[in-house]
Amino acid sequence: MKIAFVGKGGSGKTTLSSLFIRHLTANEATVVAVDADINQHLGAALGLDESEAAALPAMGAHLPLIKEYLRGSNPRIPSAEAMIKTTPPGEGSRLLRVGENNPVYDACARTVQLDDGEIRLMATGPFTESDLGVSCYHSKVGAVELCLNHLVDGPDEYVVVDMTAGSDSFASGMFTRFDMTFLVAEPTRKGVSVYRQYKEYARDFGVSLKVIGNKVQGQDDLDFLREEVGDDLLITVGHSDWVRAMEKGRPIRFELLEADNRCALQTLQDAAEDSYEHRDWERYTRQMVHFHLRNAESWGNAKTGVDLAAQVDPAFVLGETPAVPQPS
Repeated sequence: MKIAFVGKGGSGKTTLSSLFIRHLTANEATVVAVDADINQHLGAALGLDESEAAALPAMGAHLPLIKEYLRGSNPRIPSAEAMIKTTPPGEGSRLLRVGENNPVYDACARTVQLDDGEIRLMATGPFTESDLGVSCYHSKVGAVELCLNHLVDGPDEYVVVDMTAGSDSFASGMFTRFDMTFLVAEPTRKGVSVYRQYKEYARDFGVSLKVIGNKVQGQDDLDFLREEVGDDLLITVGHSDWVRAMEKGRPIRFELLEADNRCALQTLQDAAEDSYEHRDWERYTRQMVHFHLRNAESWGNAKTGVDLAAQVDPAFVLGETPAVPQPS
């Protein structure tokens, strides 16, 4: 299952995504975690020190390798240079699987040991001063989108992505790449403003969206969130001594997380598993192609010098079983 955590800056989405990752690992799920936020804090939230977090390889720096591996022997893609972040897979493309070993993971992922097991952690890489004026952060996140387009995941396998803050995720089609999107919202007007933006886009593309109310201190906060987001409110989270200790750099074992917060995390997992039952690989592939054609027309063809629409394999449907070619 592919899970996104979104929300405005400071909402607590990185903290909650790290707790969810720990919870999944404690439940013996296979997890790949991806830090796709412009502020790279997921590694620290998972217990890495500053030097370890800084040493994580940047996916954006390995984009040529990622493209070359994923294109495989796909005859519709003559070179890695002809691929853009939305290039869909087709016959001959190499696909990524959560639990396997491959050159993309070798280059871009690092193993992180948690209390109850280990995960793979990947990061887009920070937006540095050298990028100013010459690069866009969305080009870095493009490595994540390309990998998601070529990812085949099944039950008890999780890819958890800590997304960039605010509405920046709508700069591409990546917001449609997930089985479930958890939006972290504080009980304030600013806290729910991103929810309204996401809700509008989610409605048009069938995105499953649930809200996590964070920093909820009482009934008034709860009533506010219920009034603003309605049935999309899944759980609420208040103060946590466990989280405060972690943020001070004094982590305690995950098994000591407060019982109500552990129950909340289980509710998130239950919601994710429910979304898997409604997975539609054909719609997923169709949306992938939609954004690719849109990007091809608006900027991709001019950038690559080729007709990117020719990369679409009309007989290919991404899925857990190989696609069956349809008669022409």
